[in-house]
Amino acid sequence: MKGAVLVAIAATVGNFLQGWDNATIAGAIVYIKREEDLATTVEGLVVATSLIGATLITTCSGAISDMIGRRPMLIASSLLYLSSGLVMLWSPNVYVLLFARLLDGFGIGLAVTLVPVYVSETAPADIRGLLNTLPQFTGSGGMFLAYCMIFGMSLESSPSWRLMLGVLSIPSLIYVVVTIFFLPESPRWLVSKGKMQEAKKVLQRLRGVEDVSGEMALLVEGLGVGGETSIEEYIIGPPNELTDDHEMYGEKDKIKLYGPEEGLSWVAKPTTGQSSLALVSRHGSMVNQSVPLMDPLVTLFSSVHEKLPESGSMRSMLLPNFGSMFSTADPQANRDQWDEEGQREAEDYPAGADSDDNLQSLLISRQVTSMDKDMIPPPSHGSMMSVGRRGSLLQANAGETVGSTGIGGGWQLAWKWSEKEGEDGKKEGEFKRVYLHEEGAAGSKRGSLVSLPGGDVPGEGEYVQVAALVSSPALYSKELLVQHPVGPAMVHPSETAKEGPNWAALLEPGVKRALLVGVGIQMLQQFAGINGVMYYTPQILEDAGVEVLLADWGISSTAASFLISAVTNFLMLPCIGIAMRLMDVAGRRSLLLTTIPILTLSLVFFVIVDVFSMGTVVKAAIEIVCVIAYFCTFVTGYGPIPNILCAEIFPTPVRGICIAICALTYWICDIIVTYTLPIMLTSIGLLGIFSAYAVVCIISWVFVFLKVPETKGMPLEVITEFFSVGAKRIAAAKGE
Repeated sequence: MKGAVLVAIAATVGNFLQGWDNATIAGAIVYIKREEDLATTVEGLVVATSLIGATLITTCSGAISDMIGRRPMLIASSLLYLSSGLVMLWSPNVYVLLFARLLDGFGIGLAVTLVPVYVSETAPADIRGLLNTLPQFTGSGGMFLAYCMIFGMSLESSPSWRLMLGVLSIPSLIYVVVTIFFLPESPRWLVSKGKMQEAKKVLQRLRGVEDVSGEMALLVEGLGVGGETSIEEYIIGPPNELTDDHEMYGEKDKIKLYGPEEGLSWVAKPTTGQSSLALVSRHGSMVNQSVPLMDPLVTLFSSVHEKLPESGSMRSMLLPNFGSMFSTADPQANRDQWDEEGQREAEDYPAGADSDDNLQSLLISRQVTSMDKDMIPPPSHGSMMSVGRRGSLLQANAGETVGSTGIGGGWQLAWKWSEKEGEDGKKEGEFKRVYLHEEGAAGSKRGSLVSLPGGDVPGEGEYVQVAALVSSPALYSKELLVQHPVGPAMVHPSETAKEGPNWAALLEPGVKRALLVGVGIQMLQQFAGINGVMYYTPQILEDAGVEVLLADWGISSTAASFLISAVTNFLMLPCIGIAMRLMDVAGRRSLLLTTIPILTLSLVFFVIVDVFSMGTVVKAAIEIVCVIAYFCTFVTGYGPIPNILCAEIFPTPVRGICIAICALTYWICDIIVTYTLPIMLTSIGLLGIFSAYAVVCIISWVFVFLKVPETKGMPLEVITEFFSVGAKRIAAAKGE
C-alpha cells in the first residue's frame, strides 16, 4: 500500500510541472511582450505553442505507450520538461522560445495523458480514486508556488522572464531522477507483454506483501477484450456444505469452483427461476428503466454499490466454517516445488529467450491439485493459473487492500470447469472465468436470508449468496482446445504480446460505450467554462476593487493580479484534499452530481448580480464569492473526475489508445474554448459567456445522471467486464 502511494506521488510530479508552467507563462508573457515588442499574434502564439505541442503528442502517445510501456513515456516527459526549461532559460530570441514552448507542450501532453493511466494501473482499487486525484492537487500546488515566485519577482525593478520560465528545469531535474530510478513499470502493462516475473516483483513492491497471486491472476484476466459474458447467481459454500444433501443436490446441480491457489476449491449451487441479469434483478431491468433515457449500464453498476454486505466480508462470514478448505501442507515446501515446476515449464516452452524470465513465473504453471481430483491436467503449458497459495479464498472486503484471491471492492476471482457429452458421445470440457461479488449476508440452514425454490440450503455451516460475471478466460483458446481436448487450453501472454495495437478492439460494444462516456465527459468539462472563468478572474476582481485595495498597499496592478491568482490556487488545495477523501467513499458519480449544481448556481448568481443594479460593495462581494465557489467546487469534482474515469473504464490492451482519444478531445476542446473567448466576448459579452457556461453545466449534470456509472472501489478488470456485458445486453435488447 505504501509503495503504491509513493509511486503515485512520484508520478504526479509531471502534473506539478504542468501547473508550474501554466502559471509561469501567464506571468512571463507580460515581460516578454514588453522586452520583445511582440505583436498580438506572436504573443498568442507564445502562449499557445505548448497547447499545440500537447495536442500533437497526444495523437500518438496512447498507441506508443501500449507498445513500449508507461514508464518510458513518463521518462520522455521528464526529459522534455528539463530540456524545455533549459532552452527557455537561454532563449536568445522569440523563435528559440517558441521551440522551447513546443518541447514543453510535448512534456505536458505525455504527463496529462499517461499519469492517470499509470496511477490507475498501479493503485489498489480501494484508494485508486484518492491517488488519481493527486494530479489535480499537485497541479494546483505547482500553480500556487509558481505564482508566489512570480509575485516576488514582479516586485523587482526589472524581472527576468527567462529566469521565470527557466526555473522549470530545477523541478524537472527531480522528475527525471524519479522517473528513471524510482518509478517501476505498470504491472498491468508488463502482464500484457508476458513479463510475468517482473510484474510479480512490481506488485510485491507496490502492495508491500509477498503473496500477490490473486491480483496476478486478475491482471492476466484483464487481457481479454469483449467476449461473451453472462451474469449468474450462486449460493456458495465449502465442499462439505452444499453437497451433503444428495437428494436435493445431484451432481448436475452443483458447480465446482477453483481459486487461483493450489488445492482451493468450493461448491456453488446456481439459483433457479432467476434472470440471467440477476445482478440487477432487484434494481430494475436493463431494458425497462424507472428513469427514461437512463443508460442501463448506470443501473448495472449501481446495483453493486447499493447492495453491499451487511455484516462484513465474505471472508469474515465463511472463514470460520470453511475448515479444510484452507488447510494445506507446509506453504514453503509446496512453494519450492512450484518454483521448480515453473522452471521446468520455462525450459519446455518454445517461446524464445525473451519469455524465459516470464515463464519462471508461478502464474502459468501445471498443477494437478489446483484442479482438485475432478480433472486431469492438459498435456501442455496451460493450467488453472496457479500463482501462490497463502491467504484465504474469500479475503478482500469492500474497501480493503487486494488480498491473495480477493481482488478488491469485495470481488473475488475464480474459475469453473465442467464436462458434458458432445454429439459424438465424447466428453467436452468448458472452462470459465468467474468474478464473484457478495449479494447479501451469510445464511445457514436455520434462518436463511435467501429463499430458493425447493427449500433451504442444507448444512450446518454458513453460505453466501453471490452474483457472478461468467465468461471465457482471457487466455482461453478454442484452437488450442482442439489440440488438447482434456483440460483448459491456455495461451501464454507472450504469444499475444508480439501483436501491435489492437485497433479492432475499439469496435467492441463495451469499448465503444466506454468511449462515449470518456469523450463526452471530457468535452463537457471544457465547455463548462473553467478556462474562461480563470481567464477573466483578474478582470472580475479588478472590477470588484480588489486590485485598487492592493495598490493602496504599494503593490502594482500586475503584481496584484499575480498575488490574487496565488491566493485563488491556494484556496483550491483544501477543496482538492476534501475530494481526495471523498473520491473512494462517496464515489465519482455522486461527487459530480453534487458539485455540478453548485457550479451552475455560482455562474447563475454571477449573471444575476450583473443584470440587476445593486450597490458596488455588495456586487463586488457576491462576484468574488461566486468566482471562489466556482473554482473550489470545480476542483472538488469536475476537475479531477473525468481523467479518473477515463483511466478506469477501458480494457488493458487498448487503455493507452482510448485515453489518448479522450485526452485529444480534451485538448481540442481546450483550444476551441480558448480561441473563441475573444469572439464570444465581442458578440455576446461576459454575461452571455457565463450564461452559456451555466447551460453547459446543466447539460453536464444530465449527461452524468443518465450516462456515467459509479466505479468506486471496483477492480479495473471488473469495470471493463461490466461495460462489455452491459453494452452487449443493451444491443441485444434493442435488436429484439
